[in-house]
Amino acid sequence: MSDSICRWGILSSANIARKNWKAIHLSGNGVVSGVSSRNLDRANQFIDECERAAPFAQRPEAFGDHQTLIESDQVDAVYVPLPTGLRKSWVIAAANAKKHVLIEKPIADTAEDALEMLQACRDNSVLLMDGVMFDHSKRIGNVRDAVAQGQLGDIRRIQTHFSFTGDKEFQNDNIRTDPVLERHGCLGDLGWYCIRMILWALDFQAPAQVSGRTIRKLTRDGVDGWVPGEFSGELVFENGPTASFFCSFFSANQQTATISGETGYISLDDYVLPLYDSQTTFELHRHELEIDNCQWNFKRRTDAHRFDEFHSGEANAQEVSMVRTFAQRVIDNDLREDLTRRGILTQQIVDACRRSDEAGGGLLPFGS
Repeated sequence: MSDSICRWGILSSANIARKNWKAIHLSGNGVVSGVSSRNLDRANQFIDECERAAPFAQRPEAFGDHQTLIESDQVDAVYVPLPTGLRKSWVIAAANAKKHVLIEKPIADTAEDALEMLQACRDNSVLLMDGVMFDHSKRIGNVRDAVAQGQLGDIRRIQTHFSFTGDKEFQNDNIRTDPVLERHGCLGDLGWYCIRMILWALDFQAPAQVSGRTIRKLTRDGVDGWVPGEFSGELVFENGPTASFFCSFFSANQQTATISGETGYISLDDYVLPLYDSQTTFELHRHELEIDNCQWNFKRRTDAHRFDEFHSGEANAQEVSMVRTFAQRVIDNDLREDLTRRGILTQQIVDACRRSDEAGGGLLPFGS
């Protein structure tokens, strides 16, 4: 590795990897050195297509299997968008090959598996981080600061929602509905973000109690088992704050969050994937009710906070900030686990939600 460039390997030709290919291209401190897939032709096709949109000075090498890429001395870090059910062994193999690991979410099938992966990374002095892009946006830092500065008073309630409507083809063929490869269904795919937003609002405080309930099960034709297709959860925190989330493969595109305090509330319409724009925004509301005899006037008091940050595909977009931040830590050999702990806690809450669901959906002590 040079003093200023992180050399990336991408394990798989999944569609999300195209977005992160371009993010690495724009990062200023990274290059894609290699891509592996189930066969060499597929890897080459992926590279050819991505190169047309965002070419590197040197064409990345194609690998017909993941292990060969992991063992390459031309790779410093790997991005792993493989299905969750296949991911653990490859993360551990990458760690054992001294490769830093950026991983898609959910991290693992279980928190126990996630901790085993983390231990392999610790043993080999490499980083592990999950790929939640909004973690690295300008906007989320400013939301956190507004809450921490008391602009809402004491936080009382947080609500998050992430959904989209999957058609019949999605329900039967998409990897996210496979009960073996993606056992957490919409909870792992969408609820992960809902939970993460709640944790941001409360400075990553762990909940005291958790409940979860599958509202609608999703099955595939001719396949045993099911995944959550629609899920709701409730988190209770010490000293009063509560939070709820809803995620669904059956409801229209919606990515909303509300953080409510005693003196105001923050709302976001697009907290996961920013709406198409050159700026990201959140709104802080302190509406007032004025009563004058028979006349009741509920007056809007809203301040819009805007940040120069493209929705995607530009050097200041959140996915670029994510890969840039990770690469810089690789370059600096900065092995702090602050970013890793976010993912581990999120995984533990996902597990707690599933345990509650299996037990009937009631509140359970977190960690029970």
